[in-house]
Amino acid sequence: MAWNPRNALLLLSFAAVFLPYTVASSSLRFNLHTQTLVLTSLPLPHPLTWSESEFETSESDPDSSATLSLPLHHIDAISFNKTPDQLFNLRLQRDASRAKALTSMAAKAAARNRTRARGSGFSSSVISGLAQGSGEYFTRFGVGTPARYVYMVLDTGSDVVWLQCSPCKKCYTQTDPVFNPAKSRSFARVPCGSPLCRRLDSPGCNQKKVCMYQVSYGDGSFTLGEFSTETLTFRGTRVARVALGCGHDNQGLFVGAAGLLGLGRGRLSFPTQTGRRFNRKFSYCLVDRSASSRPSSILFGDSAVSRTARFTPLLKNPKLDTFYYVELVGISVGGARVRGVSASLFRLDPAGNGGVIIDSGTSVTRLTRPAYTAMRDAFRVGASHLKLAPEFSLFDTCYDLSGKTEVKVPTVVLHFRGADVSLPATNYMIPVDSSGIFCFAFAGTMGGLSIIGNIQQQGFRVVYDLSSSRIQELHETNAIAYIAHMYTCIRVQTQ
Repeated sequence: MAWNPRNALLLLSFAAVFLPYTVASSSLRFNLHTQTLVLTSLPLPHPLTWSESEFETSESDPDSSATLSLPLHHIDAISFNKTPDQLFNLRLQRDASRAKALTSMAAKAAARNRTRARGSGFSSSVISGLAQGSGEYFTRFGVGTPARYVYMVLDTGSDVVWLQCSPCKKCYTQTDPVFNPAKSRSFARVPCGSPLCRRLDSPGCNQKKVCMYQVSYGDGSFTLGEFSTETLTFRGTRVARVALGCGHDNQGLFVGAAGLLGLGRGRLSFPTQTGRRFNRKFSYCLVDRSASSRPSSILFGDSAVSRTARFTPLLKNPKLDTFYYVELVGISVGGARVRGVSASLFRLDPAGNGGVIIDSGTSVTRLTRPAYTAMRDAFRVGASHLKLAPEFSLFDTCYDLSGKTEVKVPTVVLHFRGADVSLPATNYMIPVDSSGIFCFAFAGTMGGLSIIGNIQQQGFRVVYDLSSSRIQELHETNAIAYIAHMYTCIRVQTQ
């Protein structure tokens, strides 16, 4: 199939929602050169506040449209006995592995066509879900009948839903007991040769004629086991016959979670599987981890999509169906377009090279090197009044802000096709230690793929409406404008 941006028109929209926020400027309109950054220290993880009484089962029609809402927590919340500095460094280590794997996987997909495994085994260590490394945010829901509640990582960069299952050949340590399929009345193994089994990129088959799956990740983590269907329970809403991997051989750095809920665009992702139930709509809002007034959240169903919106088309890569590609056309720093940063630097070509994806599991936004260098240099000019500090990890632009409570920093605006996103200062100037060092939270990559990470998405509701076929156009007065105590919601829509 030839590449065509209209094959799957995915739209990004914006609507303002009032909530407490840490940006102190009176307005962040696009013509301003600076905004105020209120300085905060590295946050401690907030304690988990799950209440099992929220998860009582509903016997509603499983085929009817429904809406469900779940709280999200950053993976640091179940990383015990770590200081804020240690947690941040671990986050950067995970991030480096994931970004490297995403870039490598995109390059390989563009270089060759995928092939299916033949016979009863696996011909590749990476099949459905591909190689990314685990995500950064998790939620809690029930698996099986009766429901056993577990923590699961959510990830827009992968497709396969899976969790650890007993008996374990090898299982990493998780917070909850390992799921035992023998104790669930709704567990069913998928037979070899079934249409569901064939959805896997490279399905395997064991001696009992049960479909086998395997997913490997960029940090060396993997899961291997039986492909099955099971009932999942989300805050009283039961979703039956969800295809998932029941992993008996698992290894990785999943920090206590039982498995992963894939939210990608592929055939086996949770949004695709439950399209009829939730109208192929979901959204998440990742709140700054230093803000305790409101938790991060994810919504499934019609209520995930806001009515006021401003859109940009999102592209589909025919070589790689998992990722959500957006069309970035330019960047402004300090109220002026950055010279040398044009749409051509971010173009997704017909072979599947390049492009820009939105990813919930990558923390730091990576831009192709020429674009990053031009953007960084423009920021350094606008922040020349700040005291420079040595480089820190992947960050090459850092400042010593110790002893200060707030500073002025240049504004940063990401220009998408038909929509501009003005970032709050806390989304690109972040603390990296406990001594007052702040760094410009972008990085360059030598690969062609650029990634919009979750630090830059903080405070934005990212909404994926995969069922709508119309483009909504709004009057200019609905264009995005940030003021104090306001955050933005982003909506994504496709046909």
